[in-house]
Amino acid sequence: MKSATLTLFAVLFGSAPALAETGADRAACTPDVMRLCAAQIPNAGAITLCLREKRVSLSGACRMVVDRSERSAREIANRR
Repeated sequence: MKSATLTLFAVLFGSAPALAETGADRAACTPDVMRLCAAQIPNAGAITLCLREKRVSLSGACRMVVDRSERSAREIANRR
């Protein structure tokens, strides 16, 4: 379990652009990733997609992180 948690942190926060950018983001989404998207660990892209697909099942705090991430991605895409 400890190894999976460490891998999860590396995936969520070691990739760019990271879904979770702060410690508070990590704390908000880690339980949801473990509960809903554990099969996708350590694939950061798959975890992100899983969280977006399961948005209605996310905790409120993690849903805010995912929504913020989606807004940021749209803003970056619109600049191109």
